[in-house]
Amino acid sequence: MISRVGEHDVRDRKTSAAVPRPAGLRTYYFVRAGVAAVWVAAAFTLGKAAPSAAAALLIAYPAWDAIANLIDVSRNGGMARNRPQALNVAVSGITAVAVAMVIANMNAVLGVFGAWAILAGLLQLSTGVRRWKSFGAQWAMILSGAQSALAGGIFIKQAFENTVPGIEDVAPYAAFGAFYFATSALWLLFRRAA
Repeated sequence: MISRVGEHDVRDRKTSAAVPRPAGLRTYYFVRAGVAAVWVAAAFTLGKAAPSAAAALLIAYPAWDAIANLIDVSRNGGMARNRPQALNVAVSGITAVAVAMVIANMNAVLGVFGAWAILAGLLQLSTGVRRWKSFGAQWAMILSGAQSALAGGIFIKQAFENTVPGIEDVAPYAAFGAFYFATSALWLLFRRAA
């Protein structure tokens, strides 16, 4: 009898650890918004002033996205339970490497960012739709994913133009990301208070 109770306790703990919690998701969204906002500020200051800083920031942005998605996946049931985000970890990691490989050619960097924005946006949209059932308040994440995919198409178009883009062409994309993450976090916060 005692061993059965113990088994149920372990099973209950495993189940509850795999279930996403609104407070954890809210904190995650606030952190994502804050990091994106800091990145945008650095892009318009350090990035515009020094090419080496711009290069580091452009590589760091998708690398951070991979890390953030990995953290989110690990806190919400693992890779098998969160396939769109697990795929996003891989896509963002590959993007960081690809940006590092073509960093000397800003048109190529913008093209890589464009492809990434499309894939990551569609995966984020999928995650938002899936999480709506558990949390609601995912409309901003869904809208963000759709807008990211659209921005990706614009990046790819700009990558083939004669003008050489800079980090300031990517910064508004990150700023919109900060806005959507902050909106989602605040929505969850106020919904809880209501």
